[in-house]
Amino acid sequence: MPKRLLQSASDKVAYLLLTLTTLFWGGNFVVGRAVHESIPPISLAWWRWLVAALIILPLVIKPLWQSRHILRENWLKLGVMSLLGVTGFNTLVYLGLQTLPASNGILLLSAGPVFILMISWWFLGDRVRPIQILGMVLSLAGILVLVSKGAPWHFWSQLGSGSGNLWILTAVVTWAIYSVMLKKRPAGLSGLAFFGLTTLVGWLLLTPFFLFEWLYLGHTTPVNSHSLLSIGYVALFASVAAFLFWNRGVEILGPNRAGYFIHLIPVWGILLASVFLGERLYLFHWIGMLLIFIGIWMATLLPARLFNNAADR
Repeated sequence: MPKRLLQSASDKVAYLLLTLTTLFWGGNFVVGRAVHESIPPISLAWWRWLVAALIILPLVIKPLWQSRHILRENWLKLGVMSLLGVTGFNTLVYLGLQTLPASNGILLLSAGPVFILMISWWFLGDRVRPIQILGMVLSLAGILVLVSKGAPWHFWSQLGSGSGNLWILTAVVTWAIYSVMLKKRPAGLSGLAFFGLTTLVGWLLLTPFFLFEWLYLGHTTPVNSHSLLSIGYVALFASVAAFLFWNRGVEILGPNRAGYFIHLIPVWGILLASVFLGERLYLFHWIGMLLIFIGIWMATLLPARLFNNAADR
């Protein structure tokens, strides 16, 4: 078979895998919102990562043992990354979805790339062009519109009203810091081994909070088909399958081309929230979404295109 046809076929496989990944991640927010009255948020995160760890660990025990010297030398960094990416991020999302509609949470999280750019700028000294600063401002304006429900003068009251906005925004910042730290991930530790390690360590760090929720607050998870299917989805599809599919897609297309698929997450999330939760989008949602997406385009996609075009001349 000609090389071009093989490449085209592998690209199609990558498109399918990356599309499924974003579908799984978008569905994670819908499930988190759908079970907010039946499964406690910390318990949902705890069971999710326990099941994911049981699935993935048999595949990574050997590479982790072979990389034990890397783990000893980088235990603090890996522990912080586990805390941010596994213990913190999804738990904060589930806490926010207790009171915030899934569509609102997804739209707020869609501003993640801009926060990553901001943190890289502040802490790593990455160069930021004026067009990117303008993109940051527009995305932040979109967040302002979403949180305030189209009334910016009510921003602070909405942020502290128990509506879940603060939890979700904290999750965005947590994920942004984790993503920036990924640039410093220890060399020699494979992606699969890294995922298995952070899953296990993140679950262990989450356990005290789970015990507090269960033993002190008395919040328990019912054992029924609804809870089992929900936990199964977020563990198997939104965690293990999404990670494996994403890694394979990035391997085929490269990180730059694969990165564009991230913008499908809010699309899938909003569609699923509309179908399964009956959530509606109002004018302030569309305005906030437009500002965030234009800001992302100006902050991440447009500079790369302009820079590449200039380099080709």
